[in-house]
Amino acid sequence: MTDASLGTPAQLRDPNYTPALSKAVPLGIQHVLAMFVSNVTPAIIVAGAAGFGFGSDAGAQGFPDMTYLIQMSMLFAGIATLFQTIGMGPVGARLPIVQGTSFAFLPIMIPLVAGKGVDALPALFGGVLVGGLFHMTLGTFIGRIRFALPPLVTGLVVTMIGLALVKVGIQYAAGGVPAMDKPEYGSLLNWSAALVVIVTTLGLKFFTRGMLSVSAVVIGIALGYVYALAMGMVTVEGIATSWNRAATVALPIPFAYGFEFSFAAIVGFCLMAFVSAVETVGDVSGITKGGAGREATDAEITGATYADGLGSAIAGVFGGFPNTSFSQNVGLIAMTGVMSRHVVTIGALFLILCGLVPKVGAVIRTIPIEVLGGGVIVMFGMVVAAGISMLSDVNWNRRNMVIFAISLSIGLGLQLEPNAVQYLPDTLRILMTSGLLPAALIAIVLNLLLPEQLSDESTEEVSGGLSGYGKGSLEKRT
Repeated sequence: MTDASLGTPAQLRDPNYTPALSKAVPLGIQHVLAMFVSNVTPAIIVAGAAGFGFGSDAGAQGFPDMTYLIQMSMLFAGIATLFQTIGMGPVGARLPIVQGTSFAFLPIMIPLVAGKGVDALPALFGGVLVGGLFHMTLGTFIGRIRFALPPLVTGLVVTMIGLALVKVGIQYAAGGVPAMDKPEYGSLLNWSAALVVIVTTLGLKFFTRGMLSVSAVVIGIALGYVYALAMGMVTVEGIATSWNRAATVALPIPFAYGFEFSFAAIVGFCLMAFVSAVETVGDVSGITKGGAGREATDAEITGATYADGLGSAIAGVFGGFPNTSFSQNVGLIAMTGVMSRHVVTIGALFLILCGLVPKVGAVIRTIPIEVLGGGVIVMFGMVVAAGISMLSDVNWNRRNMVIFAISLSIGLGLQLEPNAVQYLPDTLRILMTSGLLPAALIAIVLNLLLPEQLSDESTEEVSGGLSGYGKGSLEKRT
């Protein structure tokens, strides 16, 4: 139930209304807590995949440090959020939209950097910049391309994103890639730390309400961190060393890792921009419906897409990752009943402050990988669940089953067996082994080209007799 002291019902539905600061500041920090772990996790995963994350001697390499990537994730999530809440000309929806680093791009980023260390980062951030600029251009005609991305396609893509990442969660919970060849990999101690996070998160999600439920993952990781400290998986000395090494205040550095343009990176980021743009359209619609009881305007949708792209492009210049609207914060607005964009602006300022203080990132990097693994298992599992939820809106006729079957088989198969395309040129091989892009492209093309109806005979022979089990088919067969 909404707190009546926050304002009248009309005020709470108004994006331009500002509650009293004593109420607005805690509400703004709530928005940050709801997205904090999800926002910094991609930086940790990319650093680990490149080889200078957990278990590496990052300090000996000098500047290339996971702390900087975490810092940029917080800073540019805050800046991109300000683009949405305050706006600049046509940029920004001027709605309470929280921006953050997108999981959607991880299946593209991981193959680009895998095992290449810092040498892979110039091309990665070149792709982020160009992809962000392309994302901006989508704002001018986003409404006209939505027909190419129905729930069948978007649900498949989101499901594939989750499936591509669940392996990361299991690896982290077992001890991480650097520990794979060591006896402690998969030990009971490692799994116990991950399970503390999982059990705490589930308990809070199912048996509490309000902010405790919304912040379940971050609270679970905090308790897992305490458990790891008690079990000696992290030490006070280690935390102090990381804290002392980090500067108190540091500004972002343009082209910090260098810059180059890679065809594979540019194509990957531009294609994923379509998916991210459609996700933002859904979030804007969800905010206006849940918070104000109305449909989103064309100007709001266009402005939100511009802000997505601009925030991502600027982040790429300074060593940050693509930003998109965070769906969990849409649910938080529905829960609090407060539509004020100025509340989210306060949260954005808090994120920017954290991003300018490297000591925050230095503490985050001391979280044991097993603890983070527990949170990642929950988060990426929820991505899969969100994709399946989107697929529930699909009319599962034989045509759509064939499209889904072929797209999923090829996309997931290439993820599981990347050596199957080892003789392709490097650019094409990286794009194919992401699994996500081939699945999305196949689904989009088939959805546009195949006739609306396929006959029973068209699918029965390849489905083992199961193609008829769509809506109402069980009664037909029995």
